Amino acid sequence: MFHLINTAYAESTATGTAGGGLSSSLLMIIIMVVVFYFLLIRPENKRKKEAETMRSSLKKGDYITTIGGVYGRVVAVTDRTVVIETSEDRVRVEFVKSAVGQVGTLDEQAAAQQRPARKAKKSAEDTVAEKIEAADVKDDSAAE
Repeated sequence: MFHLINTAYAESTATGTAGGGLSSSLLMIIIMVVVFYFLLIRPENKRKKEAETMRSSLKKGDYITTIGGVYGRVVAVTDRTVVIETSEDRVRVEFVKSAVGQVGTLDEQAAAQQRPARKAKKSAEDTVAEKIEAADVKDDSAAE
């Protein structure tokens, strides 16, 4: 990326024309917009879509946690709201569907949150193992 900036700057100073500087500036702006789209906008839209499908698939009997931390079992679902039972005393609370944060029992939710961390840890360990194997191969070839 810095190479492109240096090249664009060098081209604009070497030619001395406003037309060359304008085209390179326009190119850099377009590249920045594309980078922002793929790094910020697209992943956010994907998360929103996943949350919407999760909320629309709620059914009676599911266990949920709201974004405020209230945990309970779904007893009724309408187009816009969800009614959950929060305790053995049959306390029922109605929430808007957008307040639902996660679906599943507490154990399932905890396991789902730990899965990505394990994958990242394993991938780091795999990378170290690959480096060690590569070093061993180099040492073996040098010894022969």
